[in-house]
Amino acid sequence: MTDVPHGPFAYEDFAKGLPAAHAALIALGKAVDETGLEKLLTELVKLRVSQINGCAFCLGFHLNLARKLGLDGRKLDLVAAWREVDLYSPRERAALAWAERLTLQARLPVPPADAAEIEAAFSKSEILALTVSIATINAWNRIAGALAFPPPA
Repeated sequence: MTDVPHGPFAYEDFAKGLPAAHAALIALGKAVDETGLEKLLTELVKLRVSQINGCAFCLGFHLNLARKLGLDGRKLDLVAAWREVDLYSPRERAALAWAERLTLQARLPVPPADAAEIEAAFSKSEILALTVSIATINAWNRIAGALAFPPPA
């Protein structure tokens, strides 16, 4: 396990040590789920964001969940190279592009062309839900990555 300041930590340490923050992040995820945005789509996006951020815990967690939900194994295997293959629907491609742009926003501001692509593929309420989902997984990645939570079995 990676050495971290004041660590090592486990997921349970966070959940028990700061229960209100844990509950708030869980509530954000549930709020997105309640909108009806496709769970397979949000899991695909969470995987891509977690890859970008290098979060082993979140990758393991969301790979396990995506497999349980029946997400196409080829899509799981190739999500890091989604632009290079013809496996993903236009909607998935727009969501993955949006996820990458929001995750890298500090280095690469979101250009109007990306906003146009997401607006063509999703309704306003879906864009809100997708954006919250991306922001939430980025928060989880920062916490789990910084504290070096070990990946789930």
